[in-house]
Amino acid sequence: MDIRRSAAIRDRFRINNRIRAPQVRLIDDQGGQLGIVQLREALAIAEERGLDLMEVAPNAVPPVCRIVDYGKFRYEQTKKDREARKNQKQAELKEVRLKPKTDDHDLEVKAKQARKFLLAGDKVKFTVRFRGREIFHPDIGREMLEQMAEELRDVATVEQRPLMEGRALSLMLAPSAKLAAASAKPKPPREPRAPSQTAEQYAASSQAQAANAPDAATDAVDAPDVKAVASSQSQAPIVPDAATDVEEE
Repeated sequence: MDIRRSAAIRDRFRINNRIRAPQVRLIDDQGGQLGIVQLREALAIAEERGLDLMEVAPNAVPPVCRIVDYGKFRYEQTKKDREARKNQKQAELKEVRLKPKTDDHDLEVKAKQARKFLLAGDKVKFTVRFRGREIFHPDIGREMLEQMAEELRDVATVEQRPLMEGRALSLMLAPSAKLAAASAKPKPPREPRAPSQTAEQYAASSQAQAANAPDAATDAVDAPDVKAVASSQSQAPIVPDAATDVEEE
């Protein structure tokens, strides 16, 4: 277990002697309400049951404490945090570079590429780089970026308006709220695999195969006779029907 992660869980809840309130509202390990008791009495009850006293609502008056198996609770919390991080997608920043002389066809290709990034939950940064005397016509780049924002407005929102950064004009787009909510949904759990064959089942199947082995041997012995009969029938000469030939003549 990660030491920093367990320390974060420990700091989130006060347990046992770290609880400072003189009185607490106590809940036992079965969920039963034991009422307001002295902290010393609550600690004694938890110790008698071999469990821990954990403060779950420190802002209540008096604070609410619960008798739990803190080691098991910390393990389950760590497992839940790990699953949440596994299902959470980290958004990346994708850059799409443009030029003032980019034609309409290339702009359509760049827009389709940016749409794929946005649908995947990533942010997109459009950058128009100016070279030489192109820097004196920033309105061309601004018009291109506004065209991109208009074409992608169904899947994106403008996070940063066109901004001049040196010799580059940039625009930042982020996935829309609906897309962000869809990408944040946890993945469906995998279906459990079929249980593998146990040693007892393997032994039983082996015995069944051994019991059926004599029948297979008998079939194997009888097989040559069948083949012989079949071969003799196939090699028998075909005798023409003489009476039929006479009638036809």
